[in-house]
Amino acid sequence: MLQALGLGPVEEAVYTALLARPTASAQDLVRQTGLDAAEATRVLLDLTARGMVAVAEEAGDAKPDAAGDGTGARPARYRLTPPSVALAPFLVEQRSALHRAETAFSMLTEQYRSTAAHPAGSVVEVVVGAEQVAHRFHQLQRGAQRELLAFLVGEPIAVPRDDADVSESFALERGVDFRVVAAKSYLDGPDVAREVRSAIRAGLKLRLVDSLPLKLLVSDRERAMVPLDMADSGGEPSAIVVHGSGLLAALVHLFEKEWAQARHVYADTTGVHAEPVADQQPTEGELEVLALLLAGISDRRVASQLSVSIRTVERRTRRLMDLAGADSRLQLGWHAARAGWL
Repeated sequence: MLQALGLGPVEEAVYTALLARPTASAQDLVRQTGLDAAEATRVLLDLTARGMVAVAEEAGDAKPDAAGDGTGARPARYRLTPPSVALAPFLVEQRSALHRAETAFSMLTEQYRSTAAHPAGSVVEVVVGAEQVAHRFHQLQRGAQRELLAFLVGEPIAVPRDDADVSESFALERGVDFRVVAAKSYLDGPDVAREVRSAIRAGLKLRLVDSLPLKLLVSDRERAMVPLDMADSGGEPSAIVVHGSGLLAALVHLFEKEWAQARHVYADTTGVHAEPVADQQPTEGELEVLALLLAGISDRRVASQLSVSIRTVERRTRRLMDLAGADSRLQLGWHAARAGWL
């Protein structure tokens, strides 16, 4: 927990041990942490020098002995400096370091883009070999700041499913919007349903189709990765990484088209289920609501005109947005026009 603030595992063990007691000697901490006396003493002196621990003076004439080595002197006892005082400078430094890293990242990204009167060859990067393909895959997933889009088809080849799940969890924990379209056969793999159920509960948005033309991963709509036929690379796993270009825009468009037509997938205690195909089209009542909303009529007036409750209007609108995969009513209108709902 405290390694992010610059403490190593040993220092963190001593620090957290001190949290549980008002004061402690080196020997107390030896018993509590399992460290040897020399190591506990070294850590205490180091934390004291860094202002995170202070010597707790005790009454008595004997001179405190830092190590408490039984020489007759009273062992020194230590207490924590209040964390709000001692750890604040470390937190500020870590924030400053992160800010500097983000600034450097932005400068490098902008510098790269400024040179992108890209020759055609720099739009597509060819990656050959299982290790290299896996490395670039994790780079794309872990580097995403806003959004990940993926097609899942067949069995993993270059990236084991467990490794992909770790990168997926890392992205979801950071709040990345992660949308996946999976071929129906993908859910047939061993333990896939259990893993998918956990991912959906963690925030993954999943839809299902009968088949997909290719595997795909898109990171922040800036880069995409598509596997190549292994026969084209001497039997080794290979892939292309596509940078910003018309080709990348086409891949994103392909994803959005499949997403709009795919069936929603939900998880419950019995497993992972896809909504029936019939449920993917708006009902007549939902289309009535949609037509009035797109005419600029408020929810309350829509409810009055259709002689339904305001909650019914909101429920129908919510389902329409779910069907369209829309986050706003503007997006809902765009999808409705494109899908021919009205």
